[in-house]
Amino acid sequence: MHDAHISRVGRPRRPRGGGVWYHRGVGVERINPGGLAPASGFSHAVAATGGRLIFLAGQTAQGPDGQMEGGGVMHQFERALSNLLSALRAAGGRPDDLVSLTLYVVDLEDYRARAREAGEIWRRLAGRDYPAMAAIGVHRLWDAEALVEVQGIAVVGTEGAGLGWPGGVQQRWDRELL
Repeated sequence: MHDAHISRVGRPRRPRGGGVWYHRGVGVERINPGGLAPASGFSHAVAATGGRLIFLAGQTAQGPDGQMEGGGVMHQFERALSNLLSALRAAGGRPDDLVSLTLYVVDLEDYRARAREAGEIWRRLAGRDYPAMAAIGVHRLWDAEALVEVQGIAVVGTEGAGLGWPGGVQQRWDRELL
């Protein structure tokens, strides 16, 4: 794995060169091996230790009144992602806690044609850390007016998890970098 780009995310960050960051008792690694196509807007693999799993139900562009918002696929993506992040925050998480995200899109070609705009929306709402992601073209979604649905999994840290290590246990890669 010497050719892989690995980013470990968390708070607080160690000084430059430390390479290991901690996030409320959770260790998150975003792994992008050099032997695969460059990851753009996603991570090839995400490993997480410590914390608790949060499974986020599929979210569409429904407003608080339960009505589906229109405005095209990017407007619906933004609303669906906002709804997903609201559920994540209610569970005690933040956008960088997301480790997996699945997009279900009715018109995948339209979504792909707007990938740059989708990336801008992601960075504005969720930052620059990307979970492992998949986009799946579907015939239709549960709500017939929905153009996109976003579902995710997050690993949220637990306060006081131990000695400052993910899950209270020092990991092998932590010892190597000390």
